[in-house]
Amino acid sequence: MKILVTGAAGFIGYHLCQRLTLNDQAEVLGLDCLNDYYPVELKRARLVQLEGRDNFRFVQCDFAESTAFWAIYEHFKPDYVIHVGAQAGVRYSEVNPSAYVHSNLVGFANVLEAVRRLPPKHTVFASSSSVYGADAQVPFREDSPLGKPLSFYAATKQANEAMAFDYARNHGVFVTGLRFFTVYGPWGRPDMTPMLFAKAIQEGQTIKLFGEGRYRRDFTYIDDITEGVIRALLYPPASVTTPPFRVFNLGHNCPVEMIQFVRELETAMGRKALVELMPPQPTEMPETCADISKVKAATGYNPKVSLVEGVRRFVEWYRGYYA
Repeated sequence: MKILVTGAAGFIGYHLCQRLTLNDQAEVLGLDCLNDYYPVELKRARLVQLEGRDNFRFVQCDFAESTAFWAIYEHFKPDYVIHVGAQAGVRYSEVNPSAYVHSNLVGFANVLEAVRRLPPKHTVFASSSSVYGADAQVPFREDSPLGKPLSFYAATKQANEAMAFDYARNHGVFVTGLRFFTVYGPWGRPDMTPMLFAKAIQEGQTIKLFGEGRYRRDFTYIDDITEGVIRALLYPPASVTTPPFRVFNLGHNCPVEMIQFVRELETAMGRKALVELMPPQPTEMPETCADISKVKAATGYNPKVSLVEGVRRFVEWYRGYYA
């Protein structure tokens, strides 16, 4: 089967390409524009790990450029599409919203238009737990009303789900949105909490914990996320479903306080952290927790990596890469 993966040089995209190319059952085409939101060297280092695999090819392309993206898509004719390319980052979206319009709105519209014109068997795309917005009830359920977004990033992800629903309803596109919950692990983005905290501990810098360190997050290890994405991809909505659209939470269903996450990092790194407790941030949710009963029933998804084990693996990679 032929699988197109956007955002292939990104954190989740790279791990998906690595997993999908472990055997010869899939031919994978990875796309990424390699923007400079964070150091391109890390993105290129991820791609180096995929070199030499006969069933993987990489093309540098911005899917927000409609003509170039369609030419590649039409030539490849994928059986499946995994769209995890996007402009990430909650706080950065308040500083540079145009980057999110470009990738998350214009770019996603181009992807939807491509799968309408030449439909694959199934398209999955990255949404986010941030779509639940203010006043969301814990644990977050897919059938809960979406509250007002707390950031421009969250607003674009809410828009993505609405756009995908429209294409499913009016054009019959088979599509699934995946709401990721605080993904962490090796090869993570430098702007993500685990990377920032590990760097601070390593260099003796102060870690600022908003919400007095009591914010709770449903940390989900990257291997569990990739397993969930692939399971969702291979179990599309039933052909009798109208419209053929759905959303799934992909989390661990075991939230922990941020101060506890810091303590796990301290243990794995063998160093104490300098912590400063800060007041709440208006763009931050007090707690995230995924109800994963829906995706379990549909695909058998069941996260296996504990926080202790996941942090240990992350720290092992971090020390090796940044030695």
